[in-house]
Amino acid sequence: MNLGANPEQNRIRLLITAGPTHEPIDAVRYIGNRSSGRVGAAVAQAAATCKWDVRLLMGPAPTVPPANGIEIIRFRSTADLERLLAEHLPWCDLLIMAAAVSDYTPRVEADATGKWKRGDGPISLELVPTPDLLAGCAARRRPDQVLVGFALEPRNRLTASARAKLERKDIDFIVANPLETMDSDAIAATLFRRGGEAVSSTDGPITKPEFARWLLDLLAPAVADSARSHADRTAT
Repeated sequence: MNLGANPEQNRIRLLITAGPTHEPIDAVRYIGNRSSGRVGAAVAQAAATCKWDVRLLMGPAPTVPPANGIEIIRFRSTADLERLLAEHLPWCDLLIMAAAVSDYTPRVEADATGKWKRGDGPISLELVPTPDLLAGCAARRRPDQVLVGFALEPRNRLTASARAKLERKDIDFIVANPLETMDSDAIAATLFRRGGEAVSSTDGPITKPEFARWLLDLLAPAVADSARSHADRTAT
């Protein structure tokens, strides 16, 4: 499917998340990760260039695409992103969860708005699991929506982890990429489809804008098929 040929009346509505989360320790400090948000930004930009309707939920990363054709909504923590997904998921045809969402967040006092004072001794920080946002979206999706996740893992367990995550989260696709592509200019990706074959981008890394076009070219037909199947079911 040629993305540029997507008819105006059939514009795909893409909701995409990108960047890291910052989990607050106090009003100043946080736990974060090294995600640059470049993959999600590149995908959002490619979709907007092809005249898709795009909403980008962007974490605290310096990489932000031009706003032309993209509605950019910022978030900081996993809790912020959870609220935004609940609000915007019903709007989309395709959800791509490219954000690097923290698996844990510090347990802090509900009214802790100040800054911890440095002392002479050690301190302990209790971490509690964050909600599984993608699985939560899968649980309340419409039948015609397509959901895509990402798996960032060491190469020796990348395929097994990606396939397990695909089933565990009950989603349609997962993009698997090795750890060394994080915060780099290139990505070596494999797209796994639930119940289908895996497709690799190339034999080696490609630029993130190239990856974005490659990914959307694979996902666009799936979105069209899902919408068509849903329309057929509701018509009978």
